[in-house]
Amino acid sequence: MELILQIWAGIFYLLSKIFLAISESRYQKYWRVFGWLFYLVGLPAWVIIFVIKHNWIAAALETGGAPAMIFGLIIALRGLEKTSKILEIIAKYSVYTFVFLGVSYSLYDYSGLTSITQVLEILIVVGYLSGTYLIARRRWFGWLWFILMNLSCAMLMNVHGKYFLAIQQCISLLFVIYGLISSFKNTKKSAS
Repeated sequence: MELILQIWAGIFYLLSKIFLAISESRYQKYWRVFGWLFYLVGLPAWVIIFVIKHNWIAAALETGGAPAMIFGLIIALRGLEKTSKILEIIAKYSVYTFVFLGVSYSLYDYSGLTSITQVLEILIVVGYLSGTYLIARRRWFGWLWFILMNLSCAMLMNVHGKYFLAIQQCISLLFVIYGLISSFKNTKKSAS
């Protein structure tokens, strides 16, 4: 069962990164739409994996991040100007609320900040929150935060012996770097 979850989580998150990275170099609406959609499809598997391993912070992050992913999908479909401010607020604060709950429960479950996995989870949170929000708003430096997230997640999966997901995170990192370079070039072109 765990192998099926790893394949499900890994493939859909990898596809998401590939499509989001491609959308930076050739902005076409459907690349970005598929990127956010595949994030949502892979989300349940990641939450289950994190819960099984008592990674409460990461599980809460993924759960609370669903509205941010939906926000990114809506921006991709409609454009930034046609999005609801209420949805943006929900996307932002649901993540913060869930992360607060996840950190609180993790501190309770582990009797404090006592595990390297908790530190890696916090780094995942910082990278994810910053990266997802900034990339959804088409800011190139959001990709830098995704680098932190991918490296931290690869290390966490390695600690847990989830080597398929550790490798998937390293492969994803290549597409994150490609997205970073493409997005930065597009920003420089727009400024000229």
